[in-house]
Amino acid sequence: MASTEQPINVVILAFPEVTASTVYGMYDLFKSAGRDWGYIVEGRPGPQRMSPVVAAAGLEPFEAANGVTMHPDCTLAECPSPDVVCVPEIFVPPGEPLGGRFGAEVQWLRQSYARGATIATACSGAMLLAEAGLLDGHDATTHWAYCDTMKRRYPQIRVVGQRALVASGEGQRLIMAGGGTTWLDMALFLVARFVGVEEAMQLARLSLIDWHDIGQQPFARLAHDRQSEDALIARCQAWIAEHYAQAAPVAAMTEFSGLSERSFKRRFRHATGMSPLDYVHTLRIEESKQMLESTDMAVEAIAQEIGYEDAGFFGRLFRRKVGLTPAHYRRRFGAMRRALRLAEGKQGKG
Repeated sequence: MASTEQPINVVILAFPEVTASTVYGMYDLFKSAGRDWGYIVEGRPGPQRMSPVVAAAGLEPFEAANGVTMHPDCTLAECPSPDVVCVPEIFVPPGEPLGGRFGAEVQWLRQSYARGATIATACSGAMLLAEAGLLDGHDATTHWAYCDTMKRRYPQIRVVGQRALVASGEGQRLIMAGGGTTWLDMALFLVARFVGVEEAMQLARLSLIDWHDIGQQPFARLAHDRQSEDALIARCQAWIAEHYAQAAPVAAMTEFSGLSERSFKRRFRHATGMSPLDYVHTLRIEESKQMLESTDMAVEAIAQEIGYEDAGFFGRLFRRKVGLTPAHYRRRFGAMRRALRLAEGKQGKG
């Protein structure tokens, strides 16, 4: 969209289940667009290109999920007509029902979208768009821990959880950032679309924002490994957590269950949403991540340690599941873990 002198109206939706850091982080970034680059480079602020406000169902202050008291600028009924609506995360457990919990917000989102606003969500905030029915028939993403819930609860949505940013819907007016700090990607995307690419690049330089081009998969500890409510399958999950590296693990888990192979596989999938073999692969991949981050073991040795005799098969599986090769994963996250340990050690001595 071409740049205009009129500031873009951005409404950031707030409610008790948000965290203040995301709400006010968005607010600060949008407020900075066009203004702060001139201040740093030329010694005087440039024209402000976006006009953000924090809106809630009511004007009363409330405590956010991280304990910070928030003071909305306006109510949903009285806020400026938005060009852009931003929905932060919802700090609600993935499996908890949302029906009726965000009635006023969901209705307002429907109305805003119908009037032509672009709606952008951060992290689990996409669940509100799903609840509003706005994502039906479209590609969508959300935080990796909520992807399975979205697939199960809203089967008409095409969930692409491996992607960190998705633009979807009519005119690509539904923007979703996957999780955590990918709200920064979302904010830069919005600045680029509504103000200009150069302004977005200036913000990235000012704030040292690193685009999350590798997506969510490397960070995702697949949520399927929660203990099932089926007591028998839960016992099998606990058992395989200690024995995943042994040969023929699915056959061994089936024997442990006391069920026939067909009954066990059907019951396991019903209880966990995964086949027993996929579940074992998930456990092994998660263990390999830890080993890649924290040890110098060769990739071939790690493959053997977690139960794969064929290191080539392990490498292909890891890349398919994680989105990186084992070596790339080690370079990226092993260095991060070492830096964090070093910082922790220095703090302990301080």
